[in-house]
Amino acid sequence: MIARNPSALIADDEPLLRKALARLLAQAWPELEVVAQARNGREAVEQFEARRPDICFLDVQMPGLSGVEAARHIGRRAHIVFVTAFDQYAVQAFEHGALDYLVKPVEPARLADTVTRLRERWLTAQPAIDAETLIEQLATRLRKDSAPAALQWIRASVGSTVRMIAVGDIDFLRSDEKYTRIAWRDEGKPVEALIRAPLKELVAQLDATQFAQVHRAVVVNLHAISHVTRGENETARIHLKARDDVLPVSRHYLHLFRQM
Repeated sequence: MIARNPSALIADDEPLLRKALARLLAQAWPELEVVAQARNGREAVEQFEARRPDICFLDVQMPGLSGVEAARHIGRRAHIVFVTAFDQYAVQAFEHGALDYLVKPVEPARLADTVTRLRERWLTAQPAIDAETLIEQLATRLRKDSAPAALQWIRASVGSTVRMIAVGDIDFLRSDEKYTRIAWRDEGKPVEALIRAPLKELVAQLDATQFAQVHRAVVVNLHAISHVTRGENETARIHLKARDDVLPVSRHYLHLFRQM
Protein backbone atom coordinates (compact mmCIF):
# COMPACT_ATOMS: atom_id res chain seq x y z
CA MET A 1 0.00 0.00 0.00
CA ILE A 2 1.15 3.57 -0.71
CA ALA A 3 1.14 5.94 2.27
CA ARG A 4 1.00 9.31 0.53
CA ASN A 5 -1.91 10.77 -1.42
CA PRO A 6 -1.87 10.68 -5.22
CA SER A 7 -1.21 13.86 -7.21
CA ALA A 8 -2.52 15.08 -10.56
CA LEU A 9 -1.95 17.54 -13.37
CA ILE A 10 -4.79 19.06 -15.41
CA ALA A 11 -4.01 20.52 -18.83
CA ASP A 12 -6.65 22.32 -20.88
CA ASP A 13 -6.59 25.60 -22.80
CA GLU A 14 -10.00 26.55 -21.35
CA PRO A 15 -9.68 27.88 -17.76
CA LEU A 16 -13.32 27.13 -16.92
CA LEU A 17 -12.96 23.54 -18.03
CA ARG A 18 -9.83 23.11 -15.91
CA LYS A 19 -11.67 24.44 -12.87
CA ALA A 20 -14.71 22.28 -13.58
CA LEU A 21 -12.62 19.11 -13.84
CA ALA A 22 -10.72 19.98 -10.66
CA ARG A 23 -14.03 20.46 -8.84
CA LEU A 24 -15.42 17.14 -10.10
CA LEU A 25 -12.22 15.34 -9.13
CA ALA A 26 -12.40 16.79 -5.62
CA GLN A 27 -15.86 15.26 -5.29
CA ALA A 28 -15.06 11.92 -6.90
CA TRP A 29 -11.62 11.41 -5.33
CA PRO A 30 -11.05 13.68 -2.32
CA GLU A 31 -7.59 12.21 -1.64
CA LEU A 32 -6.32 13.24 -5.09
CA GLU A 33 -4.32 16.47 -4.95
CA VAL A 34 -4.25 18.59 -8.11
CA VAL A 35 -0.72 19.98 -7.88
CA ALA A 36 -0.49 21.69 -11.27
CA GLN A 37 -2.60 23.11 -14.09
CA ALA A 38 -1.47 23.98 -17.61
CA ARG A 39 -2.91 25.97 -20.51
CA ASN A 40 -1.23 24.03 -23.31
CA GLY A 41 0.89 20.97 -24.02
CA ARG A 42 4.19 22.76 -23.55
CA GLU A 43 3.16 24.02 -20.13
CA ALA A 44 1.93 20.53 -19.29
CA VAL A 45 5.35 19.07 -20.00
CA GLU A 46 7.07 21.81 -17.98
CA GLN A 47 4.69 21.37 -15.04
CA PHE A 48 5.09 17.61 -15.17
CA GLU A 49 8.86 17.84 -15.02
CA ALA A 50 8.64 20.31 -12.11
CA ARG A 51 5.96 18.54 -10.03
CA ARG A 52 6.05 14.91 -11.24
CA PRO A 53 2.33 14.18 -10.67
CA ASP A 54 1.12 10.59 -10.62
CA ILE A 55 -1.80 11.20 -13.01
CA CYS A 56 -2.11 13.58 -15.97
CA PHE A 57 -5.46 14.70 -17.36
CA LEU A 58 -4.57 16.02 -20.81
CA ASP A 59 -6.84 17.79 -23.26
CA VAL A 60 -6.19 16.24 -26.66
CA GLN A 61 -6.31 19.46 -28.70
CA MET A 62 -4.35 22.39 -27.27
CA PRO A 63 -2.43 25.19 -29.01
CA GLY A 64 1.22 24.54 -29.71
CA LEU A 65 1.95 21.11 -28.30
CA SER A 66 -1.10 18.83 -28.25
CA GLY A 67 -2.11 16.70 -25.30
CA VAL A 68 -1.20 13.57 -27.26
CA GLU A 69 2.29 14.94 -27.92
CA ALA A 70 2.63 15.85 -24.23
CA ALA A 71 1.60 12.30 -23.32
CA ARG A 72 4.27 10.94 -25.65
CA HIS A 73 6.86 13.00 -23.74
CA ILE A 74 5.57 11.90 -20.35
CA GLY A 75 5.50 8.25 -21.36
CA ARG A 76 5.20 5.71 -18.53
CA ARG A 77 6.15 8.17 -15.81
CA ALA A 78 2.47 8.91 -15.06
CA HIS A 79 -0.99 7.47 -15.65
CA ILE A 80 -2.53 9.29 -18.63
CA VAL A 81 -6.18 10.26 -19.06
CA PHE A 82 -7.16 12.07 -22.25
CA VAL A 83 -9.89 14.70 -22.03
CA THR A 84 -11.42 15.48 -25.40
CA ALA A 85 -14.42 16.99 -27.11
CA PHE A 86 -13.78 14.62 -30.02
CA ASP A 87 -14.56 11.07 -29.05
CA GLN A 88 -12.78 9.54 -32.03
CA TYR A 89 -9.33 10.66 -30.85
CA ALA A 90 -9.33 8.56 -27.70
CA VAL A 91 -11.90 5.81 -28.13
CA GLN A 92 -9.40 3.55 -29.89
CA ALA A 93 -7.02 3.71 -26.93
CA PHE A 94 -9.82 3.12 -24.43
CA GLU A 95 -11.24 0.12 -26.30
CA HIS A 96 -7.82 -1.51 -26.26
CA GLY A 97 -7.66 -0.99 -22.49
CA ALA A 98 -4.41 0.94 -22.84
CA LEU A 99 -5.51 4.45 -21.93
CA ASP A 100 -8.51 6.06 -20.31
CA TYR A 101 -10.37 9.09 -21.59
CA LEU A 102 -13.12 11.55 -20.71
CA VAL A 103 -15.40 13.31 -23.17
CA LYS A 104 -16.30 16.98 -22.68
CA PRO A 105 -18.44 18.00 -20.95
CA VAL A 106 -17.21 15.56 -18.32
CA GLU A 107 -20.06 13.65 -16.71
CA PRO A 108 -19.76 12.69 -13.02
CA ALA A 109 -20.78 9.06 -13.67
CA ARG A 110 -18.15 8.61 -16.39
CA LEU A 111 -15.54 10.29 -14.21
CA ALA A 112 -16.44 7.94 -11.35
CA ASP A 113 -15.63 4.95 -13.57
CA THR A 114 -12.29 6.49 -14.49
CA VAL A 115 -11.48 7.27 -10.88
CA THR A 116 -12.27 3.67 -9.88
CA ARG A 117 -9.73 2.36 -12.36
CA LEU A 118 -7.11 4.97 -11.45
CA ARG A 119 -7.57 4.40 -7.72
CA GLU A 120 -7.08 0.65 -8.18
CA ARG A 121 -3.90 1.19 -10.16
CA TRP A 122 -2.65 3.65 -7.56
CA LEU A 123 -3.44 1.54 -4.50
CA THR A 124 -1.86 -1.57 -6.00
CA ALA A 125 1.16 0.41 -7.23
CA GLN A 126 0.64 -0.67 -10.82
CA PRO A 127 3.07 1.01 -13.22
CA ALA A 128 1.69 3.25 -15.95
CA ILE A 129 0.73 1.29 -19.04
CA ASP A 130 3.24 1.21 -21.87
CA ALA A 131 1.16 2.67 -24.69
CA GLU A 132 3.93 4.31 -26.71
CA THR A 133 2.81 2.79 -30.02
CA LEU A 134 -0.82 3.69 -29.44
CA ILE A 135 0.03 7.26 -28.43
CA GLU A 136 2.12 7.62 -31.59
CA GLN A 137 -0.86 6.43 -33.65
CA LEU A 138 -3.12 8.96 -31.95
CA ALA A 139 -0.55 11.74 -32.53
CA THR A 140 -0.37 10.88 -36.23
CA ARG A 141 -4.13 10.80 -36.52
CA LEU A 142 -4.47 14.13 -34.71
CA ARG A 143 -1.97 15.80 -37.04
CA LYS A 144 -3.79 14.41 -40.08
CA ASP A 145 -7.26 15.38 -38.85
CA SER A 146 -6.22 18.89 -37.83
CA ALA A 147 -4.38 19.68 -41.06
CA PRO A 148 -6.35 22.11 -43.24
CA ALA A 149 -7.47 20.93 -46.65
CA ALA A 150 -5.19 22.06 -49.47
CA LEU A 151 -6.33 25.11 -51.44
CA GLN A 152 -8.01 24.14 -54.72
CA TRP A 153 -8.94 27.48 -56.33
CA ILE A 154 -7.76 31.09 -56.16
CA ARG A 155 -10.01 33.96 -57.23
CA ALA A 156 -8.24 36.83 -59.01
CA SER A 157 -9.25 39.93 -60.96
CA VAL A 158 -7.94 40.05 -64.53
CA GLY A 159 -8.97 43.32 -66.17
CA SER A 160 -12.71 43.66 -65.75
CA THR A 161 -13.30 39.96 -65.09
CA VAL A 162 -12.90 37.72 -62.06
CA ARG A 163 -11.08 34.47 -62.78
CA MET A 164 -11.21 31.25 -60.81
CA ILE A 165 -7.69 29.85 -61.10
CA ALA A 166 -7.19 26.15 -60.46
CA VAL A 167 -4.25 25.89 -58.08
CA GLY A 168 -2.80 23.00 -60.10
CA ASP A 169 -2.46 25.36 -63.12
CA ILE A 170 -0.31 27.87 -61.22
CA ASP A 171 3.37 27.95 -62.20
CA PHE A 172 4.55 30.15 -59.35
CA LEU A 173 3.53 32.76 -56.79
CA ARG A 174 5.66 35.81 -56.01
CA SER A 175 5.28 38.22 -53.10
CA ASP A 176 4.56 41.84 -54.09
CA GLU A 177 4.44 43.76 -50.78
CA LYS A 178 0.94 43.17 -49.36
CA TYR A 179 -0.14 41.41 -52.56
CA THR A 180 0.81 38.18 -54.28
CA ARG A 181 1.44 37.83 -58.01
CA ILE A 182 -0.07 34.62 -59.38
CA ALA A 183 1.43 33.24 -62.60
CA TRP A 184 -0.43 30.51 -64.48
CA ARG A 185 -1.16 29.41 -68.02
CA ASP A 186 -4.45 29.93 -69.83
CA GLU A 187 -4.67 27.59 -72.83
CA GLY A 188 -0.89 27.44 -72.83
CA LYS A 189 -0.39 31.23 -72.69
CA PRO A 190 1.35 32.79 -69.64
CA VAL A 191 -1.01 34.93 -67.55
CA GLU A 192 -0.45 36.87 -64.34
CA ALA A 193 -2.66 38.60 -61.82
CA LEU A 194 -2.31 40.29 -58.43
CA ILE A 195 -4.44 39.17 -55.50
CA ARG A 196 -4.93 40.97 -52.21
CA ALA A 197 -3.40 38.30 -49.96
CA PRO A 198 0.13 37.97 -48.60
CA LEU A 199 2.21 35.05 -49.81
CA LYS A 200 2.67 33.83 -46.23
CA GLU A 201 -1.07 33.13 -45.89
CA LEU A 202 -1.25 31.26 -49.19
CA VAL A 203 1.77 29.03 -48.52
CA ALA A 204 0.08 27.43 -45.52
CA GLN A 205 -2.88 26.43 -47.73
CA LEU A 206 -0.95 24.93 -50.63
CA ASP A 207 -0.28 21.22 -51.13
CA ALA A 208 3.28 20.77 -49.83
CA THR A 209 3.84 17.81 -52.16
CA GLN A 210 3.28 20.03 -55.21
CA PHE A 211 4.45 23.52 -54.16
CA ALA A 212 7.74 24.50 -52.57
CA GLN A 213 8.96 27.80 -51.22
CA VAL A 214 12.33 28.47 -52.86
CA HIS A 215 12.86 32.07 -51.74
CA ARG A 216 11.30 34.26 -49.08
CA ALA A 217 9.27 35.88 -51.88
CA VAL A 218 8.75 32.94 -54.26
CA VAL A 219 6.78 29.68 -54.22
CA VAL A 220 6.96 27.39 -57.26
CA ASN A 221 4.88 24.53 -58.60
CA LEU A 222 7.36 21.64 -58.76
CA HIS A 223 5.56 20.24 -61.80
CA ALA A 224 6.28 23.46 -63.70
CA ILE A 225 10.07 23.25 -63.33
CA SER A 226 12.11 22.48 -66.43
CA HIS A 227 15.57 22.57 -64.85
CA VAL A 228 17.62 24.24 -62.15
CA THR A 229 21.03 25.83 -62.60
CA ARG A 230 23.46 26.52 -59.80
CA GLY A 231 24.42 30.14 -59.16
CA GLU A 232 27.05 31.89 -57.08
CA ASN A 233 27.20 31.96 -53.26
CA GLU A 234 25.14 28.79 -52.89
CA THR A 235 22.12 30.03 -54.78
CA ALA A 236 20.34 28.66 -57.84
CA ARG A 237 17.94 29.63 -60.60
CA ILE A 238 14.76 27.80 -61.63
CA HIS A 239 13.79 27.62 -65.30
CA LEU A 240 10.17 26.85 -66.10
CA LYS A 241 8.74 24.59 -68.82
CA ALA A 242 6.53 27.08 -70.64
CA ARG A 243 7.66 30.51 -69.44
CA ASP A 244 10.65 32.78 -69.84
CA ASP A 245 10.63 33.67 -66.13
CA VAL A 246 13.67 32.62 -64.13
CA LEU A 247 13.03 32.23 -60.40
CA PRO A 248 15.65 32.67 -57.68
CA VAL A 249 16.50 29.97 -55.16
CA SER A 250 18.04 31.41 -52.00
CA ARG A 251 20.73 29.66 -49.98
CA HIS A 252 18.22 28.75 -47.29
CA TYR A 253 16.18 26.62 -49.75
CA LEU A 254 19.01 25.21 -51.86
CA HIS A 255 18.79 21.86 -50.05
CA LEU A 256 15.62 21.15 -52.04
CA PHE A 257 17.79 20.74 -55.15
CA ARG A 258 20.93 19.15 -53.73
CA GLN A 259 20.74 16.25 -56.18
CA MET A 260 20.69 18.46 -59.28
